[in-house]
Amino acid sequence: MVKILFVCHGNICRSPMAEYIFKDMVQRAGLQDKFVIASAATSTEEIGSNINPPARRMLEQNNIPCGHHCARQVRRRDYNDYDYILIMDGRNQGNIMRIFGTDPQGKVRALLSFTDAPRDISDPWYTHDYQKAFDDIAEGCAAFLDYLRRTVQL
Repeated sequence: MVKILFVCHGNICRSPMAEYIFKDMVQRAGLQDKFVIASAATSTEEIGSNINPPARRMLEQNNIPCGHHCARQVRRRDYNDYDYILIMDGRNQGNIMRIFGTDPQGKVRALLSFTDAPRDISDPWYTHDYQKAFDDIAEGCAAFLDYLRRTVQL
């Protein structure tokens, strides 16, 4: 079982989009029983909130099912509970390290570090460009799934 936690600032836009995009990808590949997939925030600002409506619409427009979502903050114990903790940008890196303290096992990685063009995924809360965020997240999720197929017995 591969356990993945997607992380962004508020857990209402990028990380839940990544959670549902990746769940859809593994379900379509028939691999859903091999994964535990979740998402969380580095901040406390949106705890308890559902997915931001434009993010939800973007998922729906791309035929990606998503249910009720309840934003939560990353907990220190998540480091031990997950194999991969995938962040959306450099700011998330600094914030998550304040929660974890260290990353001795190298679990914390940028989602787009698995692509040929590593970069941050800009926050659509501020940019209002949900399409770009969706495209970048989908690219990262596809590259990450390819990485797992090459490196993990699925």
